[in-house]
Amino acid sequence: MATLSLPLSQNTLFLPYSSSKRRRFLSQDLLYPPIKIITCSAKRDQVDFFCSMPLKELQTVACGLLAAWAVTAASPVIAASQRLPPLSTEPNRCEKAFVGNTIGQANGVYDKPIDLRFCDYTNEKSNLKGKSLAAALMSDAKFDGADMSEVVMSKAYAVGASFKGVDFSNAVLDRVNFGKANLQGAVFKNAVLSGSTFDEAQLADAVFEDTIIGYIDLQKLCTNTTVDSEGRASLGCR
Repeated sequence: MATLSLPLSQNTLFLPYSSSKRRRFLSQDLLYPPIKIITCSAKRDQVDFFCSMPLKELQTVACGLLAAWAVTAASPVIAASQRLPPLSTEPNRCEKAFVGNTIGQANGVYDKPIDLRFCDYTNEKSNLKGKSLAAALMSDAKFDGADMSEVVMSKAYAVGASFKGVDFSNAVLDRVNFGKANLQGAVFKNAVLSGSTFDEAQLADAVFEDTIIGYIDLQKLCTNTTVDSEGRASLGCR
């Protein structure tokens, strides 16, 4: 059982340009003026949760945050030692990606997890652009040649997925697990890669122009030997 009590606040994110035209480093300054206190609770092995607060809209956001904890705490998105939830049996689960999370945000808040495992979106050019796929399960799915520009994939689990030639321009790929994913030729132009991991991922011919990334994340990404010389130059790898 977990209980979440926190003040609502206004967050300000500053993304200063570096001297290089090829990359920017991510930093953030969060201001926390307390407004209201909310209390929620959930069980680690269940997605069911309860929230108590006066405003329904704010209750939805708060409970979405705790729901994200409840689901991700039971999956390798957070802990590699845990197992993923069973594959969804919904007949139209792959089409859920075209709708996305109704309240998905860059912090991984969502109203219901989206299970896209083993789905095929090869050459999908219109229905994925700009969608919110926060905390989506994407392992072993195929997105080759798809337009995923401006998507929000915060805390998504994409281990073993194929993203060959995918356009991730202006996307928020915050804390995504791309372990063993095929990202050959993927375009990360002006994309946010903060906290994302690329262990054993294929990144040959990937484009990192103006990528927004933290310094520690950059160091880890630069250890991937499949990043070619042009990609390393764009990232500023030494």
